[in-house]
Amino acid sequence: MKRFLSILLSALMLLSLTNAVATAEEAPLTVAVCIAEALGDMGFNDSSVQGLTDLEADYGVVGSYVECKSDASKYQSALVDAAEANDVVVAVGWQFWDALTAVVPQMPDTLFIFVDNGLDGLGDNLLSIVYAENEGSFLAGYLAMKTSATQTVGFVGGEDSDTINNFYVGYKQGALYANASGTVLEPVYAGDYESPDKGKELANTLYGAGADVVFAVAGKTGLGVFEAAKEQDRYAIGVDSDQKYIDPDHIICSMKKDIGGSVYSVVANYLDDGVFEGGTIWDADMSSGFVGIGYGDDTMTQQISAELKAETETLAQQIINGEIVVDSTR
Repeated sequence: MKRFLSILLSALMLLSLTNAVATAEEAPLTVAVCIAEALGDMGFNDSSVQGLTDLEADYGVVGSYVECKSDASKYQSALVDAAEANDVVVAVGWQFWDALTAVVPQMPDTLFIFVDNGLDGLGDNLLSIVYAENEGSFLAGYLAMKTSATQTVGFVGGEDSDTINNFYVGYKQGALYANASGTVLEPVYAGDYESPDKGKELANTLYGAGADVVFAVAGKTGLGVFEAAKEQDRYAIGVDSDQKYIDPDHIICSMKKDIGGSVYSVVANYLDDGVFEGGTIWDADMSSGFVGIGYGDDTMTQQISAELKAETETLAQQIINGEIVVDSTR
């Protein structure tokens, strides 16, 4: 009897251990997105959460997000709280640089993805994604000048920074590639990513200076550029997501920087193959498919002809092949 009870107890312990291991193996990956700014921009920040939503649908990850709303005092605490509760933390925005520098080495068991800036040397648990926004902006500038009746185009940036100016230098180069005699007005900066009123004011200034196409690279502030384009019956170019749907009659195209798609790719690769390229900076250039131009869909007004779209595709391939080297601030 004692031998029987001993065998039974051992079997029950083994079964319990097996169930515990199976439960651990089946536990879903938890992913938190920390946003330096706020949702509602219909572009950069919203795209990051869309990537999370797609991961939830396709892989069953458990996702969450937090908005810091440009409050620098929240950056580090947001990362710490997220890292303590999740397997993967996605830091969306260059503003997290200092906070990541402090937090990543202290949280070696958490994987971090830094979106929109390159930070390395902190450990194998951090992967950074930088985007060749200058390459996509070259195409946006080309389309702007080709569409412009005045041969004068403008640019509204959220702030005067290397990242925003990387858009501008590519945009300017592309516009002048389309017409070397055209005019690319000096960039104007809102100093704020959350102020549509400021965006509208700056866009009206550019339209008043002769521009009839303005590239909005300013988060939610850019929505004010679209308002000005509609009121002035001029044109605008969207950014990050395909924003043409917002006003198909006045937004001719968008320079897509697929934040959500790139984050999805990194996490999916980890789930599928167990590969996380920590300690590296991933350059998401035009060849990656995460930078390009969006024209909405066929149900929307199209200001850009099929022929001009084909020209743009040729230019994109020349950039990928290295035949055209796009200016950069990096």
